[in-house]
Amino acid sequence: MRFLAVFTVLCAAILMSTCAPAYSAHVTGSSYQSSRYSGMRHAASQHSPSPLPASARTIRRASASSMASFRPHLSPQGPPPRPNCAAVCVIDPNTGQLLYSYNAHTRRQVASTQKIITALCVCDENRLNKMVTIQPEDCKVPPIRLNLKPGEQYRKKELLKAMLIGSFNDVAISLARDTAGSVDAFVERMNRRAARMKMKNTHFANPNGLPAEQYSTAYDMARAACYAYHNRTIREYINIATYDFEKADGTIRTMNSTNRLLSSHPWVHGMKTGYTNAAGKCLISCGSNNGRSVIVVVLGSTSTKIWGESLKYLRWALNIA
Repeated sequence: MRFLAVFTVLCAAILMSTCAPAYSAHVTGSSYQSSRYSGMRHAASQHSPSPLPASARTIRRASASSMASFRPHLSPQGPPPRPNCAAVCVIDPNTGQLLYSYNAHTRRQVASTQKIITALCVCDENRLNKMVTIQPEDCKVPPIRLNLKPGEQYRKKELLKAMLIGSFNDVAISLARDTAGSVDAFVERMNRRAARMKMKNTHFANPNGLPAEQYSTAYDMARAACYAYHNRTIREYINIATYDFEKADGTIRTMNSTNRLLSSHPWVHGMKTGYTNAAGKCLISCGSNNGRSVIVVVLGSTSTKIWGESLKYLRWALNIA
């Protein structure tokens, strides 16, 4: 029996000594894989982060559109054009890569381009099929107006579409009041939304962009435009060149997009125009070509230069001759 016990112990020792190298190699390999993964995470963190949350990027991938073809992205060729306006920002909405900027962090009024944030706040409520009853205070705004009448009722998504296509100021007021209970409460939502989007040099005072104590920057508006680009509803509406709006009395108001680039360049897909004396001519535009999408923000231009100024940066960023 004593011999059998000694023999068993010897066999166990031999077995353990044989397995030890294999076990050691397995642990070392795991450690290597773990350290390699940590290194990959560290390397990835060195890249500029996208201004968009993962949920927004998921929405983009789930939707099929000519604005998001899945081919290799091409970097702009050659130096960027020289600016001929107050401020410019060019950004890739899918990666957050800043392609070009000029005075992009200078605070200025941005006119009706801020209706993009109004649209985002309306979509946040997620009640686009709700009927909106026009109130007398909705109609007391300067042009441009759709000439809504107190007591008329419209579905909220139709008003949102009209605001983004025709840039009507009375429509923006109606949407704001109905969404938040008052225009002031809605403006608070706009500023909270801006803060969440990390628009650090932005403050809004109304939902339509008319002159007031408010400001933003080309870079901040580019960030907001990235969020709008990844919102399915807004992305659809900003890409409409002509729209027949049915008024409460049954008459049709045909409206053309204030963004004339939509009808003349098929690779342009919105977004929003703006103009006041304080802001000058402003345009946020987006386009796509050969697998790349870009957003261009031009602020403080003129009526004769705004379209060409936006086009030259779109063409440069998308490699369109």
